[in-house]
Amino acid sequence: MRESKALAKNARISLKDSIILCKRIRGMKVEKAKKFLEDLINKKVDLKGKYYTKASKKILEILKNAEENAKNKNFDLEKTFVKLAKADKGEKFIRPRSRWRLRGTEAKSTHLTIILEERK
Repeated sequence: MRESKALAKNARISLKDSIILCKRIRGMKVEKAKKFLEDLINKKVDLKGKYYTKASKKILEILKNAEENAKNKNFDLEKTFVKLAKADKGEKFIRPRSRWRLRGTEAKSTHLTIILEERK
């Protein structure tokens, strides 16, 4: 079983939204997962009335990167599945406001990991 991996550190997307999408695409074939995410972006399909467009765009970008890594390793893309798709807490950082405020707003980020596997 060969694997291909792609990561995104400190992506500026919602952790909750990305966890929902990662659970949904885990175990899918790569082509089916890409079609699902593109349909979410184009608002053809929804998940409980929501489209999660920002998170979908970022996850689709990482999925395409993992697919390119699989092509470079000579995988058969018709037999390639999403083995692992996970979202973890990223770093917090302070976005400064004005010089009169002591502290700005706290911005959060998300780490994304996608691993593809070629099955026989």
